[in-house]
Amino acid sequence: MKKNLFKSIAIPEGIEVVIDGAKVIVKKGDKKNEREFDLMNLTLEKKGNEILVGNKKASKNEKKRINTTASHISNMIKGVQEDYEYKLKVCFSHFPMTVEIKGKEAIIKNFLGERSPRKVKIPTGAEVKVDKEIITVTSSDKEIAGQAAANFENVTRIVNKDRRIFQDGIFITNKCGEEM
Repeated sequence: MKKNLFKSIAIPEGIEVVIDGAKVIVKKGDKKNEREFDLMNLTLEKKGNEILVGNKKASKNEKKRINTTASHISNMIKGVQEDYEYKLKVCFSHFPMTVEIKGKEAIIKNFLGERSPRKVKIPTGAEVKVDKEIITVTSSDKEIAGQAAANFENVTRIVNKDRRIFQDGIFITNKCGEEM
């Protein structure tokens, strides 16, 4: 059954939101998040201090897209207010592993005793700090911070060996304040 379905997202004070067609730009001071959405049949508009996402004749599929778009916009607003932070831990049992940051790339040396270092690309917009065995990834965009943390985890993934014995790697321990 098709319904008139709209979801509103409140805009806190001090945050500027610009909607240009399907593109949403959220700013606060020097922080800025922008994203272009695939709206298809949805309407996206700003009325006063809230953003309305919806459709006058929404079906089940439109409802899913409305909720997803609203979640993305609320994450953009949260990210402008406070950075998203991921913490990773460098774990090794025999070969001491080191992590260095050089520009937009991280270099992992001596992983499982390998002679050639492994390299991780850091997405633009993410800030990475290494403090001995703790790696901190921060960004105002949730997706960029999560992708940077996932890149570290993926580059040290062990293939064709028993995970119960070879437990070395870099693992996410904290996602946006939540312990894993």
